[in-house]
Amino acid sequence: MNFSPAMLFSQSMKDKVYFFSDAHLGAGSKSEEKEKESKLICFLKQIEPDASHLYIVGDLFDFWFEYRYLIPKGFQSVLSRLAQLKSSGVEINYLSGNHDFWLGDFLPEQMGIPVHKDSLAAEHQGKKIFLSHGDGLAKSDRGYRLLKKILRNKVNIWLYRQLPPDFSVPLARYVSGSSRDYTSGRETKFQEEYRQFAEERISSGFDYVILGHTHQPQLEKIGNGVYVNLGDWFKHFSYAVMEKGEIRLERL
Repeated sequence: MNFSPAMLFSQSMKDKVYFFSDAHLGAGSKSEEKEKESKLICFLKQIEPDASHLYIVGDLFDFWFEYRYLIPKGFQSVLSRLAQLKSSGVEINYLSGNHDFWLGDFLPEQMGIPVHKDSLAAEHQGKKIFLSHGDGLAKSDRGYRLLKKILRNKVNIWLYRQLPPDFSVPLARYVSGSSRDYTSGRETKFQEEYRQFAEERISSGFDYVILGHTHQPQLEKIGNGVYVNLGDWFKHFSYAVMEKGEIRLERL
């Protein structure tokens, strides 16, 4: 395959790695969702010229449940923009969170975007990176850790899939909202445990530990590494970018 000088120059410019989480698409009012979607699409367009990789670190959707031949409606614009980003040469990885852990095979098979159910170790620009959405990391949050096991149980997922979509989807949206109300404010309460978790991972050899879930943007140097919390995409509109081995938090 022959590459034109313009194509080679374009590929050489793709040297940044981007990370974002917690957009919770579908959670707000129509006006809130319109603003969120508009800003997210703007962000995805903005990074296309210089991004080599994009990591979506959980809860892009406030609710997602796939049937064998059906996926939730309402997210076509964002999915189309991700497909465009993928076709431009950006490698995209998706880590599931506590609102979108029922992701099936649509993203990997139809869009070529790998889905990672738990944590992920990666290496870019000479740095070792640990990535996880972060839900359930706080050991003292026993109630949620038990709920997580119940919701992710394969038998329970199979049983839920037997319900007709017109019943199961509204029910799931209600449960998703209840889960958000339950965890609201609790993430801040457990922030020190998230920091301790990051410190342990850095001590084990990682340069960067990147989490989401708390909705609180944070970047802190710990020992020889850096702990980053990505914040959210409905209040802070924050994300992280790696360039030349350095990481920083930015806002749209």
